[in-house]
Order: sequence, then C-alpha cells, then structure tokens
Amino acid sequence: MQTYISGFGRMGALVFIVFQVVQVVIPLLPGGLGCLAGVLLFGPWAGFLYNYIGICIGSILAFIISRNFGKSVLYAMFSDKMIAKYEAWTGSESKFARWFAIAIFFPVAPDDFLCYLAGTTGISWRKFTAIILMGKPASIALYSLGLNVVFKQIAALVH
Repeated sequence: MQTYISGFGRMGALVFIVFQVVQVVIPLLPGGLGCLAGVLLFGPWAGFLYNYIGICIGSILAFIISRNFGKSVLYAMFSDKMIAKYEAWTGSESKFARWFAIAIFFPVAPDDFLCYLAGTTGISWRKFTAIILMGKPASIALYSLGLNVVFKQIAALVH
C-alpha cells in the first residue's frame, strides 16, 4: 500500500483519505487496519488527521445512504444477527443517540454498521454529525496509536 500511495506524490494523502471514506461506506476490511495504515504511511499526527477526515466523511455518507434507502441497505450489507443485536437501540431517538455516542467513542464497536443503522432512525443529521465529529477522535487515536505500538512490538520480535 505504501508503494501505491507514494506513487501519487503530494496527492497520496488525498488518495488515502478517499480509501478511508470507501472502506467505511463499503466495509470490507476492519477499520483498524486502515487506521494502522494511516499511521504507518504518514506518521502518528498526519496519519491520525487523514484517518479522522476519511472516516468522518465515510460515516456521514453511510448515514446519508441509509437515510435515503432505508433498512434495505442494512439487510443488503450486514448479517441479520448483527442487525438484530443493535436494533433494540432504535426504540427511541434519545436512547439510540446515547448508545450510539457511547459506541462511537470506543474503538471496538461496529462503527460502520452503526452509522448505517443511525440513518434508519429518527436521529437528526445535526446530532449524528456532532456525535461523529466529537466521538471519533478518541477511537481513531486509540486504534491508530495503539495498533502502531502493537505493530512495532511485533516487528521488533521478528527482526
């Protein structure tokens, strides 16, 4: 990936941000891998920033997609088991917003799915965006920097 991104020169950061947007909208890879890639490619601070920008844009796009197409998007992209597990949160807007904010703050939640799920609820665009913009920095930092430490320790063991 480093060779591919560096081939774009100064536009490499933009290409990486687009990669992060796409990996949220089409969640094929675990988000932590993209966060680790950002830190390895651009360093801890720029990597964090590019991860944050891409993931926030992707999260907002996922919300917009499901807001426009409804629950059919959930069933097309995610397992019935996952949908059933979190659908109980959608009973009331305030309950959903609270659980959504808590989950977005922590790095182990299925954030991509939850952004799609949010679009099928009554949560407002403004509240959703505020939760994403304020909650994502902590989880991205934990993923980005935490996985970087683990990666470096594993690399040290291999060498």
